[in-house]
Order: sequence, then C-alpha cells, then structure tokens
Amino acid sequence: EVHLVESGGGLVQAGGSMRLSCAASGFTSSNYAIGWFRQAPGKEREGVSCISGSDSTTYYADSVKGRFTISYDNAKNTAHLHMNSLKPEDTAAYYCVLDTVIGPRAMGVFGPTLGASWGQGTQVTVSS
Repeated sequence: EVHLVESGGGLVQAGGSMRLSCAASGFTSSNYAIGWFRQAPGKEREGVSCISGSDSTTYYADSVKGRFTISYDNAKNTAHLHMNSLKPEDTAAYYCVLDTVIGPRAMGVFGPTLGASWGQGTQVTVSS
C-alpha cells in the first residue's frame, strides 16, 4: 500500500517562499507520477505541479509557472515543491498524489486516476 507523508505548509506573507515535501513509500512500480493538487474553499481542485518518478517530465499549472519548481529525490522517494513569489491566491489545501497509471502531464491536466494515492494534505496560507 502506497503511503504518502507530507510536510511543510503554514502561513507566509505574499512574496515569500515555502517548500512542501512528500515522502512516498510502499510501492514497487518504476513508472509513476507524483505531484500536488490544491483546493481552496469554493473553488475546484487544481493540479499544481507533477513530476515523473523515472525521468524529468514535469507539469506546471499556468498559474504557478515561473514561481513554483518541483523536484524529486529518487534515493529518498521524496518530492519537493519549491514555491516562490507566493500570492494570496495560492492559499489552499495542498495534497500530494502518486499515480502509477498515468504520467505527470496527464495527471496534472486531467487529474489522477481512481487508484491514485493521496497524502493527508497540508494548508498553505498566504497573507496579503
């Protein structure tokens, strides 16, 4: 069973930076995508950024391009989301997701498959 443990999150002022991490365990597939989705109250869920566990393929939502960077430490099976120039509209609950069926771009655009694994979520609040 896949287990995702998230860390990071909290309160930051607009323009600030924050890093989210997601440690994955319990899977054997060498082909998977891992990334973050976010959801703010009253808004639809949005794919923020995803990365392949086997190559450098990445996905970024247009709203975060140039500000967020995703990386993956294969040795530790841990993904990191470096968030810079944070804006109040980045405020949301952020969820780490791992999917062994589709790639990062498909996951980011269409969402994870039903069998994907989700982390517990972490709140990011950006104050203006």
